Amino acid sequence: MIEIVNKFEKTVYVLLMGLLMFVLAASFVELIWYIYNSLINTPSFLLESHELIAVLGAFLLVLIGVELLDTIKAYFSENTIHVEIVLLLAIIAIARKVILLDPTSVSGIDFGLELTGIGAVVLGLAGGYYLIKKAGSPICIGNEEKEK
Repeated sequence: MIEIVNKFEKTVYVLLMGLLMFVLAASFVELIWYIYNSLINTPSFLLESHELIAVLGAFLLVLIGVELLDTIKAYFSENTIHVEIVLLLAIIAIARKVILLDPTSVSGIDFGLELTGIGAVVLGLAGGYYLIKKAGSPICIGNEEKEK
Protein backbone atom coordinates (compact mmCIF):
# COMPACT_ATOMS: atom_id res chain seq x y z
CA MET A 1 0.00 0.00 0.00
CA ILE A 2 2.85 2.40 0.84
CA GLU A 3 4.44 1.72 -2.55
CA ILE A 4 1.20 2.73 -4.28
CA VAL A 5 1.07 5.96 -2.29
CA ASN A 6 4.73 6.69 -3.11
CA LYS A 7 4.14 6.08 -6.82
CA PHE A 8 1.05 8.28 -6.73
CA GLU A 9 3.04 11.00 -4.96
CA LYS A 10 5.83 10.80 -7.57
CA THR A 11 3.25 11.00 -10.36
CA VAL A 12 1.70 14.10 -8.80
CA TYR A 13 5.14 15.73 -8.53
CA VAL A 14 5.95 14.92 -12.16
CA LEU A 15 2.63 16.45 -13.25
CA LEU A 16 3.24 19.50 -11.05
CA MET A 17 6.70 19.96 -12.55
CA GLY A 18 5.29 19.70 -16.07
CA LEU A 19 2.51 22.18 -15.37
CA LEU A 20 4.89 24.56 -13.63
CA MET A 21 7.31 24.40 -16.57
CA PHE A 22 4.42 25.27 -18.90
CA VAL A 23 3.35 28.18 -16.69
CA LEU A 24 6.96 29.40 -16.41
CA ALA A 25 7.45 29.28 -20.16
CA ALA A 26 4.21 31.19 -20.73
CA SER A 27 5.12 33.72 -18.03
CA PHE A 28 8.58 34.20 -19.52
CA VAL A 29 7.16 34.80 -22.99
CA GLU A 30 4.61 37.22 -21.51
CA LEU A 31 7.39 39.08 -19.66
CA ILE A 32 9.41 39.43 -22.86
CA TRP A 33 6.30 40.60 -24.73
CA TYR A 34 5.44 43.10 -21.99
CA ILE A 35 8.97 44.55 -21.95
CA TYR A 36 9.02 44.74 -25.75
CA ASN A 37 5.64 46.50 -25.92
CA SER A 38 6.53 48.86 -23.08
CA LEU A 39 9.77 49.94 -24.72
CA ILE A 40 8.49 50.13 -28.30
CA ASN A 41 5.30 52.05 -27.46
CA THR A 42 7.14 54.78 -25.55
CA PRO A 43 8.78 57.49 -27.62
CA SER A 44 11.96 57.77 -25.56
CA PHE A 45 12.47 54.05 -24.78
CA LEU A 46 12.11 54.90 -21.09
CA LEU A 47 9.55 53.25 -18.87
CA GLU A 48 7.39 55.27 -16.53
CA SER A 49 7.47 54.35 -12.86
CA HIS A 50 4.24 52.32 -12.92
CA GLU A 51 5.44 50.43 -16.01
CA LEU A 52 8.81 49.74 -14.39
CA ILE A 53 7.10 48.42 -11.26
CA ALA A 54 4.91 46.15 -13.39
CA VAL A 55 7.97 44.81 -15.26
CA LEU A 56 9.83 44.19 -12.00
CA GLY A 57 6.76 42.46 -10.57
CA ALA A 58 6.51 40.19 -13.61
CA PHE A 59 10.25 39.47 -13.45
CA LEU A 60 10.04 38.54 -9.77
CA LEU A 61 7.00 36.37 -10.45
CA VAL A 62 9.02 34.38 -12.99
CA LEU A 63 11.87 34.15 -10.47
CA ILE A 64 9.44 32.82 -7.84
CA GLY A 65 8.26 30.21 -10.34
CA VAL A 66 11.84 29.13 -11.05
CA GLU A 67 12.56 28.78 -7.33
CA LEU A 68 9.34 26.81 -6.86
CA LEU A 69 10.39 24.51 -9.71
CA ASP A 70 13.74 24.07 -7.97
CA THR A 71 11.95 23.10 -4.76
CA ILE A 72 9.81 20.52 -6.54
CA LYS A 73 12.85 19.21 -8.43
CA ALA A 74 14.81 18.82 -5.17
CA TYR A 75 11.92 16.96 -3.59
CA PHE A 76 11.51 14.74 -6.63
CA SER A 77 15.17 13.80 -6.84
CA GLU A 78 16.06 13.60 -3.13
CA ASN A 79 12.64 13.02 -1.56
CA THR A 80 13.32 15.93 0.79
CA ILE A 81 12.19 19.53 1.03
CA HIS A 82 15.02 21.97 1.61
CA VAL A 83 13.77 24.54 4.09
CA GLU A 84 16.40 27.05 2.97
CA ILE A 85 14.97 27.05 -0.58
CA VAL A 86 11.43 27.46 0.75
CA LEU A 87 12.51 30.41 2.93
CA LEU A 88 14.25 32.03 -0.04
CA LEU A 89 11.10 31.57 -2.07
CA ALA A 90 9.06 33.25 0.67
CA ILE A 91 11.57 36.11 0.92
CA ILE A 92 11.36 36.68 -2.84
CA ALA A 93 7.55 36.60 -2.67
CA ILE A 94 7.42 39.16 0.14
CA ALA A 95 9.98 41.32 -1.69
CA ARG A 96 7.68 41.24 -4.71
CA LYS A 97 4.79 42.32 -2.49
CA VAL A 98 6.82 45.24 -1.13
CA ILE A 99 7.94 46.32 -4.60
CA LEU A 100 4.39 46.22 -5.95
CA LEU A 101 2.92 47.94 -2.88
CA ASP A 102 1.02 51.03 -3.95
CA PRO A 103 0.81 53.51 -1.08
CA THR A 104 -1.83 55.55 -2.89
CA SER A 105 -4.35 52.69 -2.98
CA VAL A 106 -4.73 52.36 0.79
CA SER A 107 -4.33 55.08 3.36
CA GLY A 108 -4.53 55.59 7.07
CA ILE A 109 -4.61 52.78 9.59
CA ASP A 110 -5.10 50.04 6.99
CA PHE A 111 -1.83 50.94 5.30
CA GLY A 112 -0.05 51.02 8.64
CA LEU A 113 -1.41 47.60 9.57
CA GLU A 114 -0.39 46.19 6.21
CA LEU A 115 3.14 47.57 6.58
CA THR A 116 3.36 46.22 10.14
CA GLY A 117 2.30 42.77 8.94
CA ILE A 118 4.77 42.81 6.06
CA GLY A 119 7.51 43.94 8.46
CA ALA A 120 6.74 41.10 10.85
CA VAL A 121 6.83 38.57 8.01
CA VAL A 122 10.14 39.97 6.73
CA LEU A 123 11.68 39.81 10.21
CA GLY A 124 10.45 36.26 10.75
CA LEU A 125 11.71 35.04 7.37
CA ALA A 126 15.05 36.80 7.73
CA GLY A 127 15.48 35.39 11.24
CA GLY A 128 14.66 31.88 10.08
CA TYR A 129 17.02 32.15 7.13
CA TYR A 130 19.79 33.49 9.38
CA LEU A 131 19.36 30.61 11.81
CA ILE A 132 19.46 28.03 9.02
CA LYS A 133 22.60 29.58 7.54
CA LYS A 134 24.19 29.81 10.98
CA ALA A 135 23.50 26.12 11.59
CA GLY A 136 25.78 25.40 8.64
CA SER A 137 24.06 22.27 7.40
CA PRO A 138 21.01 22.15 5.13
CA ILE A 139 17.81 21.32 6.93
CA CYS A 140 15.66 18.86 5.01
CA ILE A 141 12.16 17.62 5.66
CA GLY A 142 10.77 14.40 4.30
CA ASN A 143 13.32 11.61 4.33
CA GLU A 144 14.23 10.38 7.82
CA GLU A 145 17.80 9.33 7.07
CA LYS A 146 18.62 12.66 5.37
CA GLU A 147 17.10 14.83 8.07
CA LYS A 148 19.57 16.99 10.01
